[in-house]
Amino acid sequence: MKYSPHEYQAFATNFIISHPVSAIFLDCGLGKTVITLTAIDELMYNSFEVSRVLVIGPLRVGNVWREEIKKWDHLNHLKISVAIGSEAERLAAFRQDADIYYVNRENVQWLIMKSDIPFDYDMVVIDELSSFKSNQAKRFKCLVKMRPRVKRIVGLTGTPSSNGLMDLWAEFRLLDMGQRLGRYIGQYRRTYFVPDKRNGDIIYSYKTLPGAEEAIYKNISDITISMKSTDYLKMPKCVINTVPVRMGPPQRELYDRLKQEMVISLKNVEIDAANAAALSGKLLQMANGAVYDGMGEPFIIHDEKLNALEDLIEGANGKPVLIAYWYRHDLDRIKGRFDVREIRTSKDIEDWNAGKIPVAIIHPAAAGHGLNLQAGGSTLIWFGLTWSLELYQQTNARLYRQGQNDTVVIHHIITKDTIDEDVMAALQKKERTQASLINAVKARLEVKR
Repeated sequence: MKYSPHEYQAFATNFIISHPVSAIFLDCGLGKTVITLTAIDELMYNSFEVSRVLVIGPLRVGNVWREEIKKWDHLNHLKISVAIGSEAERLAAFRQDADIYYVNRENVQWLIMKSDIPFDYDMVVIDELSSFKSNQAKRFKCLVKMRPRVKRIVGLTGTPSSNGLMDLWAEFRLLDMGQRLGRYIGQYRRTYFVPDKRNGDIIYSYKTLPGAEEAIYKNISDITISMKSTDYLKMPKCVINTVPVRMGPPQRELYDRLKQEMVISLKNVEIDAANAAALSGKLLQMANGAVYDGMGEPFIIHDEKLNALEDLIEGANGKPVLIAYWYRHDLDRIKGRFDVREIRTSKDIEDWNAGKIPVAIIHPAAAGHGLNLQAGGSTLIWFGLTWSLELYQQTNARLYRQGQNDTVVIHHIITKDTIDEDVMAALQKKERTQASLINAVKARLEVKR
């Protein structure tokens, strides 16, 4: 297929070419893979600035890079080797003659520390830079050690600060080796943040100092661009809807008792929460309608969300519906009541996009990256929420992306006066923080529509 780039795509490609270090924050559907591959092709075969490229990304996205090369005429000569699978398969892939080598992020430590493959790449692309937001992760520590060997590096993501601006330090430490936000996380915290929630010497969270947010944006702006799909594509309308449900008095009493006492008894089985994190999980489960005991057995609490889900499916009037769930007992109870098919394999994806699945269900962790579901439907129902803004946004973007022709409706089934409301508020707050970052480094590009 002949590639006729949109003006924003040409702009982003040229930005990568002209910046040895670049952070590209692109919404889903803007074509970040072909944008980056076009830059690689220019740097490799026209200006001869790079000879070997390593791409690090999510497990399932390796095939996306391979398919993009096959899809576009101007990229057909590029040779890519996808190093995924058993250790023997990965080693064989890295020993092939190729221009680009793709490895999933979980095997970065293996590649650097355990394999006998020399790290001699002059360009590294990190697809989903946000997966390197933890400075304690082994993948981050290993890649930081190799960073001085790399002449060019590109970080791609649509969710750079899903948990707030603290995420940015590790991402940019990896990109520019600490030039803009400091070489050490402690230095970054002291410069831009003050402790927020704490218990004595234990600090649980930080908040930005006055003016710090703007200073961070300014410091990274020279190597960072962001683009939102709504600015550059003719996107359909997206309707966000909340569907409230309420527990009955007996269920409310159980919920409140667990929240206050961190322990309840159901059918002579004790269900307890050892700490605040465990309590959060138990309360979310109860809001959804069931809760696990210490042995992993679920106890049914209520069916209010299932009833609301039934109304939403009926209200779709035969239009395909995609359901997002979080806990295994959510999946089991939904399957027990409705004729649904779980999206897990390429065949499931193919059938969904062909309109062969009336009601599908998916876990956000499996829907995060590299999954195009926009052809199969335009209605998403969140049965159970996640605290992760990245997974939340990426799941929504499976339907609300380029190629979607219908109005997208995203329903959230929320149990009133429960932790569901706290999660929804937290997602909205994180979204505002991230939106501020995206707007601050937005590409100033006039696009003909």
